Amino acid sequence: MSNLDRQPTLSVCGGRGFVVAEPVRELLSPRTVQLGESSEVRRLLPNLGRRMVGAWAFVDHYGPDDIADEPGMQVAPHPHMGLQTVSWLHEGEVLHRDSLGSLQTVRPRELGLMTSGRAISHSEETPATHSRFLHGAQLWVALPDAHRHVEPHFQHHADLPHVTAPGVDATVILGELDGAASPGTTYTPIVGADLTLTAGAETRLPLNPDFEYAVLSMSGEAHVDEVPLLPGSMLYLGCGRTELPLRATSDASVMLLGGEPFEEEILMWWNFVGRSNEEIRQARSDWMNGDRFGEVKGYDGPPIPAPELPPVPLKPRGRVR
Repeated sequence: MSNLDRQPTLSVCGGRGFVVAEPVRELLSPRTVQLGESSEVRRLLPNLGRRMVGAWAFVDHYGPDDIADEPGMQVAPHPHMGLQTVSWLHEGEVLHRDSLGSLQTVRPRELGLMTSGRAISHSEETPATHSRFLHGAQLWVALPDAHRHVEPHFQHHADLPHVTAPGVDATVILGELDGAASPGTTYTPIVGADLTLTAGAETRLPLNPDFEYAVLSMSGEAHVDEVPLLPGSMLYLGCGRTELPLRATSDASVMLLGGEPFEEEILMWWNFVGRSNEEIRQARSDWMNGDRFGEVKGYDGPPIPAPELPPVPLKPRGRVR
């Protein structure tokens, strides 16, 4: 998944100085960003008020879009470093190609997990023969310093564990929830889960009080800790919670994102996560010169050129703007 903004802003993330240590209800509004030729996304992280939730550093929600007569998602080859990408669909299909030679179609409720490590490039596209609707989320997880130079790899998991309760079915995408653990590889204490709620469902979800959490609304209307949440919005919840009240006024789906607050300060610019101005600038140079990130074979089109860097040095500053 690429940040296709041709004038990307620098996001300085991480560090514990601005972690909210107690439960809060902080509603995050999205901004709209163009994705490829025919799709728009709602960007929830990085946000004007908050840059990270645990190690989750980037969250886009898109659709549902009627692409019956449209090309759908068409994201040409682009680079990543220092992060993991998580592809999560409710409707439609996305064909993933990468510079390792991976070729995989990701379908609804399947995990497409790419660990960029030191460097990788990939493309994402809606297949020529595809479903009418496209609806999903694209997310990034920042890699800690000890693991951010690992060898790149791609994982696809079609069978994920579930946690169920009356009116609730939770698919564990990453990490662990209520004793159920995802097979996806993680490098920090983290959790990601997709919760399907039937109309009238009311439950309390067990949480880790050492984690900070947020809930992204995917569809329908759910009340999260008594806050009504509509599709495309996200509620930041802070830390210190042992459970989370959920109530659905219609059939609904939300994503729970959480993790141990990310200690390190990071620099995130375009599709790179690094630690210094020099590192980001070197990554841009390597991509433009055809070094290090490899080649995506089979995609019909040229790779995406990197935007121009800002004229001032990039400096870490903290978790919130």
